[in-house]
Formats: sequence, structure tokens, C-alpha cells
Amino acid sequence: MRIIAIVSVLVCAAVAFLILGPRPANLEGQLDVSVLPLVNALLNGTTGLLLIVGVLLIKKKHVQAHKKVMLTAFATSSMFLVSYVIYHWFKEGPKRYLGDYKAIYFFILVSHIILATVIIPLALTTLYRGWEMQIEAHKKIARITFPIWIYVSVTGVAIYLMLY
Repeated sequence: MRIIAIVSVLVCAAVAFLILGPRPANLEGQLDVSVLPLVNALLNGTTGLLLIVGVLLIKKKHVQAHKKVMLTAFATSSMFLVSYVIYHWFKEGPKRYLGDYKAIYFFILVSHIILATVIIPLALTTLYRGWEMQIEAHKKIARITFPIWIYVSVTGVAIYLMLY
């Protein structure tokens, strides 16, 4: 569990540094990342669907299929994170919301960011406990992880739709 905590802190710190920290000059335009926001939304949406399918599978006692689907959900979330960092590394500054619902957008964005940092250790712990067949502990934390992970996935898509 200590490794999960360390990995979670390192991932959050690395993402924050790569996005907010100093960047080499003239990075913008070195790589065409214009398609990545759409890719990110698709990865978030796919993750959300996989999470729902995974829960439905385990409710029907399809344990092996559940494991495969949940590992795939974790993989799509990981691919999102890599794509997100690449986009923000090569794109100067955040995209501004220009719509009429600034308060709603801000609430969704802030809650998404906060819960996205929370989901990292939760997802890793849930995955670990499932992998180690600690079924009761896995079920207990999965009841917390699932709604947060779904929220992060859905709000990721919502943010994309509001910005683009």
C-alpha cells in the first residue's frame, strides 16, 4: 500500500509539474496536438462505459470478464493521462471557457480536478486488492472508487463538450 501512495503522489506531482512548471521555450507548435482533446474525451467516455460494463459483469458473477474489462478501463485511463500530459506540454496555456455557464463550468472543472487526483490512489488500491483476490476489501473500496471514477470520466467528457 505504501507503493500505491508513493506512485499516486509521484503521478500527481509529475502531472502538475509538466503542466504548470517551467517548459522549454518554443514547444508550442513542435507537435500537432490539436486532435488530443477529442482523443482524451473518447478515452474518458470509453473508460466510463467500461466501468459500467465491469460492474454489470461482476453482478452476474462473470469474474474473469470483469477483471479484463476493469483492467482495460484502467488502461484507457492511463492512456488518457499520457495523452493529457502530452497535450498540455506542447500547448501553451489552458483553453478558456467562453460559454454562458461559467459558474457551472468552474464547478465541474474544479470538482473534476480534485476527484481526478483522488481517483489515482483509489483506482490503484481497488485494482491491487482485486488482483490479490482480497475480495471483501476489494468490494468495500470499489463501492467508493466506482462512483468517483465514473464522475471523473463523465465530467472529463462534459468539460470537452463545454470547451469545444
